Amino acid sequence: MRWASLLLFVLTLPLIFNSPILETLRLKTFDQLVDIPNPTGYFTILNITEDYIDSQGGYPLPRQTLADIHIKLLQEGALGVGWVMLFPHPDRLEGDIKFAEALSYSPSVIAMPEVANSSYPKTHGTVIKGPDINLPQAQGFLQNIEILKNNSSQGAVSAPVDVDNLVRQIPLIQQTPNGWVASFGTEVLKILGGGNTYQIITNENGIEMIRVRGLDPIPTDSYGRKWISWVDTPQTTLDNLDVTNKFVFVGFTAKGISNQVATPVGLLEPHKIQAALAESILLETPQIPDYRLFTELLLLSVSGLVTALVINYFGMTLSGVLVGGLFSSMAYLGYYFISLGYLIDVTWSLISMTLLSLQQFYLRFRQQYKLRQQIKKQFEHYLDPRQVKRLQDNPELLKLGGERRNCTIMFTDVRGFTSLSEKLKPEEVIEIMNKALTIQANAVKDNDGMVDKYIGDAMMAVWNAPIDVEHHEEKAIQTALQIRHAMQEAELDIEIGIGINSGEVVAGNMGSDSRFEYSVLGDACNLAARLESSCKTVGKNLVIGEATINKYKGKAIELDSILVKGKEKPVKIYTI
Repeated sequence: MRWASLLLFVLTLPLIFNSPILETLRLKTFDQLVDIPNPTGYFTILNITEDYIDSQGGYPLPRQTLADIHIKLLQEGALGVGWVMLFPHPDRLEGDIKFAEALSYSPSVIAMPEVANSSYPKTHGTVIKGPDINLPQAQGFLQNIEILKNNSSQGAVSAPVDVDNLVRQIPLIQQTPNGWVASFGTEVLKILGGGNTYQIITNENGIEMIRVRGLDPIPTDSYGRKWISWVDTPQTTLDNLDVTNKFVFVGFTAKGISNQVATPVGLLEPHKIQAALAESILLETPQIPDYRLFTELLLLSVSGLVTALVINYFGMTLSGVLVGGLFSSMAYLGYYFISLGYLIDVTWSLISMTLLSLQQFYLRFRQQYKLRQQIKKQFEHYLDPRQVKRLQDNPELLKLGGERRNCTIMFTDVRGFTSLSEKLKPEEVIEIMNKALTIQANAVKDNDGMVDKYIGDAMMAVWNAPIDVEHHEEKAIQTALQIRHAMQEAELDIEIGIGINSGEVVAGNMGSDSRFEYSVLGDACNLAARLESSCKTVGKNLVIGEATINKYKGKAIELDSILVKGKEKPVKIYTI
């Protein structure tokens, strides 16, 4: 346990110091396990394409053109428009008045990217409920010209990246020296709700949640960030507008105009990211709780100690089973946390359990090796060396066991194989034989059976061993019918006999210590083989025993009873 405790301490350090490699692994795990929900239906994305820009004479588009687009969207039934574009300079074609007028007709938001210029918009409508907090402040914003921002709302556009340079979390609100600035998506929902204020609820760790009029409280992390669910928001174009009763996010998809941003779902343009943010605010997206580090440390410590204790106090085989169960339970717990919306990662705990298991199994193996050497030293003068070797190798692990099971057994055999061998070349015989056995094996597997063995041109199959199979009698019969039909379609010019019987057998690994295989033995097997042999006698290619037919729900034809070797009384047989 001393070495386990030391290794466990070392393994906690990457968690405590938030190793970049571990953080990347954690985020990639979240990317794979977090489900992407369906769109809310309140938003759509309008892409200004390269073809459209070319049709208008190139970039930049005149503000008069943007005004016409804005009005057209409203005429098509849009609730409002968000322009994820920058307007820091007046229009050279003097279209700002028309564009500003169009913006004033509806709830409108224009983008305001974060830049290091120490320029901040005025704070308006922000209410703090809770202790005062100091978060990392924005470095400044590139604001739009006065006439446009006076006729619309401005929303901060930022895309902070995680350690792997992908965007996953976006702040809903950012602190400035003078107050707070809302993100683009937050501003969209505020104006759609008819509100003019935000309520920031804080605790001792930072921001806890944000309230916007008309919406339920929006939980965030302590920095006010929201985990983005990369919803596939519907997209439209100017040639085929579908914007009725939706807020429209407008942006460029033409190359070289807007920088694409790397996300877990690929490169996206800024307006698509802001649409995903607005969707995520309305959806119950997961979040990284403030107690994430404490929980992950607790899980790592408990799972690591339990792993070491199990390996040290139980046998090697049982330890392996228990550690495997513990590993599976930890993996499920991590998935369960994420399904509840709590981004708590157990990947490092699983890796640590693996490392601890390897360490402890190695130490146990080394301990047992030393013990074997000690046994040899103590007993080599009193026992035959071969007996000592048996003690060292623990031969009980190689004993072959078995169990009694109620199974259905099928035997098949190819008719006319001898005459076929005389007519054809060896290569052709093998090809036909392989095709026939493949047809039979596939049918067995299709119906949950197990191909027990091949015996020349014959095959033995079993149902309900080694695993339970419901209605195994019916599945065996279905297999026989499938084989018969497939053989007819294959036109291999050979006949096949099939015998099926059900009953109690002994199942298990059978053979020598050096070579064995799973099989079944018993009277039910013997009778199945006899039934297959009787196919030629009774003139049928399928003969089924009474025990199997009793469980079959379909129609069967009873044949004359037959005498078989090993049975004193005639055996009832059936065919289909």
